[in-house]
Amino acid sequence: MSIELAPCPRPQLERSLSAASRALGLSLAGAMALALSACGGGGSNGGFIPSGSSPAPSPAPAPAPAPAPAQVSISGVAASGSPFNNATLTVVDKTGATVCNTTTDAQGTYTCKLPTTTVFPLVITAQRGTESLYSVSVNASGGRINVTPITSIVVSRLSPNGDPAALAAAIAAGTAVPDQASVSEQVAEVMAALKPLLDVLGSTVDPITGTFTADGTGHDRVLDSIDVTVRPDGTTANIEITLQAIPSANEQPISVNFRSSDPTVPALPPVTIDQLAKPGVGEAINALLARLTQCYALPLSKRVNAPSDTGSVTGTATDVISPLCKSAFLGNDPGQYLSSGSRVGRDASGAGSFSSLFRSNATGVIFDQGSLGHYRSNGDVILRYHSLNTAGSGSFDTLAARYEGDELKLIGNQYIYNASVRPQMSRREYVNSAGLDWVGVGYNVFANNLIANGQSVFSKVEVTSPTGKVYTLLPVPGNSYLAIAINGVVTSPTSVVLLNGKFLNGGAGDPRTLEPALFVDSTVFTDDQIIKIPNQGVWRMEFFHVNQSTANVVQSYKTESRPLTAAEANARSPFVSLTSGMRALLIQRTSTNVNGVFVYGAPSATTPNVFDFSNNAADAWTVPATAVGPTLVSVFGRGPLINNVRTNFNDDLSIASNVRTATINCTPQSSGDPHCDTATGVTQYAQNSYVSTLQLVSRTRDQMDAFSLWALYKPAQ
Repeated sequence: MSIELAPCPRPQLERSLSAASRALGLSLAGAMALALSACGGGGSNGGFIPSGSSPAPSPAPAPAPAPAPAQVSISGVAASGSPFNNATLTVVDKTGATVCNTTTDAQGTYTCKLPTTTVFPLVITAQRGTESLYSVSVNASGGRINVTPITSIVVSRLSPNGDPAALAAAIAAGTAVPDQASVSEQVAEVMAALKPLLDVLGSTVDPITGTFTADGTGHDRVLDSIDVTVRPDGTTANIEITLQAIPSANEQPISVNFRSSDPTVPALPPVTIDQLAKPGVGEAINALLARLTQCYALPLSKRVNAPSDTGSVTGTATDVISPLCKSAFLGNDPGQYLSSGSRVGRDASGAGSFSSLFRSNATGVIFDQGSLGHYRSNGDVILRYHSLNTAGSGSFDTLAARYEGDELKLIGNQYIYNASVRPQMSRREYVNSAGLDWVGVGYNVFANNLIANGQSVFSKVEVTSPTGKVYTLLPVPGNSYLAIAINGVVTSPTSVVLLNGKFLNGGAGDPRTLEPALFVDSTVFTDDQIIKIPNQGVWRMEFFHVNQSTANVVQSYKTESRPLTAAEANARSPFVSLTSGMRALLIQRTSTNVNGVFVYGAPSATTPNVFDFSNNAADAWTVPATAVGPTLVSVFGRGPLINNVRTNFNDDLSIASNVRTATINCTPQSSGDPHCDTATGVTQYAQNSYVSTLQLVSRTRDQMDAFSLWALYKPAQ
């Protein structure tokens, strides 16, 4: 586990005109009274009224002042099953003015007293980190407005381009005019789609105006039972509703997908109460994360066996001494925890599950933003969470937990090998070749290249996709992971299955012609085909061993999201960028090389060969507000030429999400790895080794890997 305008309100024109009219009316009445008085009281009659004349009318009484506009309040719950707590909630009215800015409480509730200048309809946004929920109200009397994934669907379908974040601006511009009829129509569409689930749970609550509490019961159990994704692509949004059911082994998910612009929403298939887990899973997830936060609030020597509260120590699960920390694990026993071959502890290299328990700089880590990822076939819960340390570095990850009574306790996935399948999106820029940058989408199929006695333990790993297609992974000398083979041969040491790629800035052509070795799947998926891939696809990995007497091991993985389309990736803007200074420095160091790579000179004990990914100690990259800070930096290249062969290598470094520089050292991956040199007594890059590509990896809340890559080499065109 990695721990590391309010614009001015629109003038009230109608009110101003009315006031002006009243003022004008008074002025005319006054003038008429004066004129009549002058005519009736002047002349030779000395002010007497002539016989037979009508008396002059009395002056008109001044009208009563207009009553002050009543102040309207709104309130509701922001929730996605779990309370959307400590979220920034903003309310924007018809004029584009922000009329409320507040924070949801621990239960996700909020209240706003709106200024008297507020003009309906309203768009409400609740944002927590990089996750946002949306809602809408057309009721000028205020009242209840909930903010949930279901209401986000309604807002998406009301937005002209499907982006719920764009509805407020569209209303202000007059390109969207939601009213009671259109909102009611969209609510009815979504409720009809959810009817099989609503009938089973007996829920009839209106998702926007209905009363509920984020406690796992009633309407909140409906939210616990679905996972909703809304993915804008610039012209519409692609929406998926997935039933959070307990599957049978390797069962594919129950879901429906549609576009925000579709006339109707497809309905979920029939569901039984037995498919749904016990109510209150959101509350159980939050309770578990709160227990971890309380554990990490303890000083080091109170958490584990440690002589002091500073520094780091090594140890195993038996060295966890805090009853509070132990209570987070199944049976109050950290020794039962196993995740991807790792148990609770910290070895001499700093590795181990929950190794942060053994580090003083992890004291004060907060675990929050919990939500249900999915259920495993045995009923275990895969939960998503965010962690944040006191230095401001955060990351997203998942944990496997099991019910013990009504409580969730940590158990891990119980797998013996470190592997994973995650959707990925990548942006590849060519530092020394302008106009060739492209975006690729697909899956990162990772299997750690486990080494024993200097050699890989595996002969191969066969990976079966949700569609039944089989990919073969092979160990590659110098690589920390197994690479995908094409017809039994690794042409490029990649673990990524690219489904499609598109040049940026409207560039024509296909990136496959530029980088054919990176596209290990001959099938090109269109955007429409990618959209139909379910979020929670089930993948199967079978591990074959070099020692054939060792039985094969099978491990299954369910993704939290499908890959994005290229248009969705561009709309989401998840990638980090080089600073102008770092880009200039890379060009300076590599452009004169005929191949455009960074080549190392002779090793030195005093100034060893490393890769300094910094702009002369200044920031090397920037992270946009729409992206998550990277937590892994990698360099790829090849070792020195030996017997006319250069071996591939990759070196990785875990980093804090809030840092913007890194220094990568050479790390041998197996015995005899030639890309590292130890002759000077300092492990460093060997002479004539070269770095060809830099990579920063971010992981989103929905467990999607975003790769920002910079190729130093000059591709053949």
